[in-house]
Amino acid sequence: MEKTEKLKVAVLFGGCSSEYAISLQSAYAVLQHLDGERYLPVPIGITRQGQWMRYEGGIEKIPRDTWLQDPLCHPVVVLPGHETGALMEWGPAGPSQVAVDVALPMLHGKNGEDGTVQGLLELAGIPYAGCGVLSSALGMDKDLAHRVAAQSGVAVPRSEVIFKEDRPEHWARSGRAVGYPLFCKPARGGSSLGITQVENPAALACAVREALEQDDKVVLEAAVPGFEVGCAILGRGGALTMGVVDEIELADGFLDYGEKYHRSTAKVHTPARLDADTAQRIQNTAAQVYRALDCRGFARVDLFLTPKGEIVFNEVNTLPGMTAASRFPKMLEAAGISFSEMLDRILAEAVRP
Repeated sequence: MEKTEKLKVAVLFGGCSSEYAISLQSAYAVLQHLDGERYLPVPIGITRQGQWMRYEGGIEKIPRDTWLQDPLCHPVVVLPGHETGALMEWGPAGPSQVAVDVALPMLHGKNGEDGTVQGLLELAGIPYAGCGVLSSALGMDKDLAHRVAAQSGVAVPRSEVIFKEDRPEHWARSGRAVGYPLFCKPARGGSSLGITQVENPAALACAVREALEQDDKVVLEAAVPGFEVGCAILGRGGALTMGVVDEIELADGFLDYGEKYHRSTAKVHTPARLDADTAQRIQNTAAQVYRALDCRGFARVDLFLTPKGEIVFNEVNTLPGMTAASRFPKMLEAAGISFSEMLDRILAEAVRP
């Protein structure tokens, strides 16, 4: 029987983003779980300054962020043109093409999760895993994602938008319109960076300034009573695979950057401590949001469940974390899909005509 050629998978990591370090952890986990019998990984690191490098050293250097110092690290660029589907590498022997079959972006936040890299790959004719340009851009913008979700019939929190050019008087009016307590968030950020829980008007200005350090568009969002739940989704259109619903139990405050990745006091229950009917309603709502935003491949939809049983949209992560502590692979694992099988499905979807 003829041996099938391995699929060349460009795993993209790093990037010009405040979530650079999380991207390294996600890429490391993915590279650990890619089936060596089926795939040939082509790790592509992007520095904090935006330089693309092909990395052929040991993957253990990626999460330690020492990969760039390895001599087996050479500059690459994406070649434009739908005929090539390749990268150009500048190695010791000079420039050479590196063919890839599919790209698997493990880039979180700006310049990776927001449609920019997806657009570059589209222009290069390289198939890629995950959401497309439009859904990535929409999902990254909390304001626009909420508008689309609301149009599809899903409940969203009351909110107002602040831009960098707006004066503090507008901040105060927006805060009054939303009501306290509220959350002040960078519109296009991730990993809860720059988010502040604001209890009263006196604390608003400081929170807005902190959010503006992450983005020039800020969302003031009414606090929703209850707790956060999430759902991992694979596939596109009508053929979706749903992970089990998980639940975040917080001792206090909200799921900030430290709690997301270190779990000092927060607990994530997978599956959520919910009855079957409520869990099904959450999955249905997550699928409704996923389709409304035209997501494909994979994404995690986060929602709130109120004490009255209402389901309210929070956000969609079009490139969710894949670290050892990440919720997305754990929700699928609880549904009987291993990390390696999850990657198989994601890549199969990416190269499907």
